[in-house]
Amino acid sequence: MRFVFVQAHARIWRVTTMCQVLEVSRAGYYAWRACPLCDGVRDDRVLTARIREIQRQVKRRYGSPRTWKELKSLGLTCGEHRVARLMRQAGIRAKSARQFRVTMRSDHQQPTAPNALDRQFAVAQHRPDRTWAADITYIPTREGWLYLAVILDLATRRVVSWALRTRLEQELALAALRMALLHRGARGGLHHSESAA
Repeated sequence: MRFVFVQAHARIWRVTTMCQVLEVSRAGYYAWRACPLCDGVRDDRVLTARIREIQRQVKRRYGSPRTWKELKSLGLTCGEHRVARLMRQAGIRAKSARQFRVTMRSDHQQPTAPNALDRQFAVAQHRPDRTWAADITYIPTREGWLYLAVILDLATRRVVSWALRTRLEQELALAALRMALLHRGARGGLHHSESAA
């Protein structure tokens, strides 16, 4: 480690002075510098380069455990602690997770529309396409958040329609409703949603 320090600071202080202060021989330092890298150091450099490539591909979303698993899946043999050490030494860190995204306002005093369904989700199976329930959820991906709006037929428990967007906007819910109306038709039924903007 002393030779590494001398090499790192050779442009600032004289090598002779640093060797005297650190109590190492100047000849030993130059012999160390002339030696080819040992296998371990060379392997660490190759592994660090692979780690950087993985982090670039996943946009820095992986910490050391997931990076280690990715290296294993690529057939590279290494320990989880070694990956953590190399990431720490190279200053490679995962981005901090985004904060929770609120998709529904629940602080209102009254429903925004009359509650015609009144939580009666058990609907007779012989009456499909009369009562639909809708909801929105979010899905984390490597590219960022995706928002999914789904409409279910409460009688058959089947998905009537869905829509997927990169932004949580009114158009998401409307696209799912338009798809349901286009494919199933409007028959004077009930469309229930707890979502509130």
